[in-house]
Amino acid sequence: MDSKLHDAILGLAIGDALGVPYEFKKRGTFLCTEMVGYGTHNQPEGTWSDDTSMVLATLDSLKSNDGKIVLKDMFERFNYWLLYGDYTAHGEVFDAGIATCKALKTGKPQTGEYDNGNGSLMRILPLAFVLCTDDEIRAVSAITHGHRISMDACVIYVHIAKRLLAGESISEIIPTLRYDKPFDRLHRIDQLSASEIKSSGYVVDTLEAALWAVSHKSNNAEKEKSFRNDLLDAVNLGQDTDTVGAVAGGLAGIIYGLDEVSDWVGTLQNREELERYLW
Repeated sequence: MDSKLHDAILGLAIGDALGVPYEFKKRGTFLCTEMVGYGTHNQPEGTWSDDTSMVLATLDSLKSNDGKIVLKDMFERFNYWLLYGDYTAHGEVFDAGIATCKALKTGKPQTGEYDNGNGSLMRILPLAFVLCTDDEIRAVSAITHGHRISMDACVIYVHIAKRLLAGESISEIIPTLRYDKPFDRLHRIDQLSASEIKSSGYVVDTLEAALWAVSHKSNNAEKEKSFRNDLLDAVNLGQDTDTVGAVAGGLAGIIYGLDEVSDWVGTLQNREELERYLW
């Protein structure tokens, strides 16, 4: 399980770093084929963003509290990130979601219909590695994102990750994901084409895009399913490339491990910070 945690978190960071240079870019206006730098945020290659930073803050809280969820402690660590640049690749925050910032500055979760960004989904993966209830997952989401849709997306994602950790394949899991709207496409997400997938910052779009990336079969018979190919597919969807990459990367790390992408692992900035909070 320790090795799976390592692969999941570094896989998430890889997806984040792959997407950082292309964030906000329209699908089809770029082609990500390798880890590169600069672009949208003018950061060196291998630089990860708020997605990974908030995951590290979550891990730090869990590790410091013997695997228990302590909401006040998580809230404080998220603020250390936002205010002081803790848990970052270079000691600075260069990307942060609007709802997340509002919630951390006011101490109140954002609960409106239009507050369903992906800011809690992107940081929820560590909960797959500890004992927790669905209500606890919802409460961790609600530190920043308290609308039902955001909280339910986090529950679904953690359940999927836990099932992967238990040995189920993604192809076995997808058909069982039968939910009411707005999650009613998840059980057939692997059958959809890229043109049917949105990759905006809306939490449902992000969850769908990440699951599509790790589950769909390419029309190119020579293109095998792999960590590398799945993550490139995720980022090349465009728009919220870093978060779609991160959410997909966490699952892909569990599914494939990281042996085939040792070059990408070696490119990640500030590896010491990335691995400091693992157990």
